[in-house]
Amino acid sequence: MAKVAIVYHSGYGHTEVVAREVAAGAGAELVPIDAEGNVSEAGWAKLDAADAIIFGTPTYMGNSSWQFKKFADATSKAWFTRKWQDKVFGGFTNSASLNGDKQVTLIGLQTLASQHGGIWVSLGLLPANTKAATRDDVNNLGGSVGLLVSTPSDAGANEVPTGDLETARAYGARVASVAGKLLN
Repeated sequence: MAKVAIVYHSGYGHTEVVAREVAAGAGAELVPIDAEGNVSEAGWAKLDAADAIIFGTPTYMGNSSWQFKKFADATSKAWFTRKWQDKVFGGFTNSASLNGDKQVTLIGLQTLASQHGGIWVSLGLLPANTKAATRDDVNNLGGSVGLLVSTPSDAGANEVPTGDLETARAYGARVASVAGKLLN
């Protein structure tokens, strides 16, 4: 079974809720990025030991949070030694708007994984794009590069839409499955 780690920053708790659902689907360990943009030494060890790493960040002003960017810059030590070469990667983001330029954030996460020589896993789910579709449907935002989540700005962390949480679990399972196949 593949070892999966999810490294994430959550400003208001919504992205943490999503990270927990992705972890449930992947059987993954969580590695939080703190409010100052730091990861613990134990967290770095989990990332180094993982077969797959899933990045998670809110989208603020059309990109990752500054805390996630600080983490991304700190990965240059792993980049320089090719420590994460050929690991499997995935990513997710959350913002209040249905679009909110989340695709830009995912492309940034995918680029970070590529810089590390990683193998990116797409969402792999058809979009819920019929007239009958609702926010409770899987992939109701129509993502493909990775997991897109939209939590209204006035919603508590416990109010992430059901369809997005179900999509999160499915995506975690997909990343873990792809990593497992590559191990064999």
